[in-house]
Amino acid sequence: MIYDITVVQFSKMLNNLIHFLDKGAQSAEARKFDMDVLLNARLAPDQFSLIRQVQIACDTAKLGAARLAGKEAPVHEDKEKTLPELKARIQDVINYLATFKAEDFQGAHERKITQPRWEGKYLSGAEYAVQHAIPNIYFHITTAYAILRNNGVDVGKKDYLGEMPYKK
Repeated sequence: MIYDITVVQFSKMLNNLIHFLDKGAQSAEARKFDMDVLLNARLAPDQFSLIRQVQIACDTAKLGAARLAGKEAPVHEDKEKTLPELKARIQDVINYLATFKAEDFQGAHERKITQPRWEGKYLSGAEYAVQHAIPNIYFHITTAYAILRNNGVDVGKKDYLGEMPYKK
């Protein structure tokens, strides 16, 4: 179950992020302004820019999966400045997530997960997934979406939710 609510869902949301970044580029082109304006936009003066929101969403996905599966995640240097660089990073993380299998998460519920900022404290894998990784990725993808929407990009709920696995 942890695999489905992390790897599968993180991959879907990162693909949705690419989609609405593409809509941002189309909007910038149609409205004749530089995409850098959107990439450096933020919702509030003390909040991260769109670029940083994307970087953190990517880090949350790769580190979340890696920590839960007891693996090492790839390192990204946070040097992206352009839309193609951001999209390449997102795709790199999606490709990394595709290397995981459900079996990689055996024992993940009980695994002790920590990180340097937590100063020696830890969460169980289940707590980490539900109370940290999942809310964190949604926060940063939602904020990226909101930055675009706030700047007049025609994105809506269907863009955010993406393809649904409807059944008949």
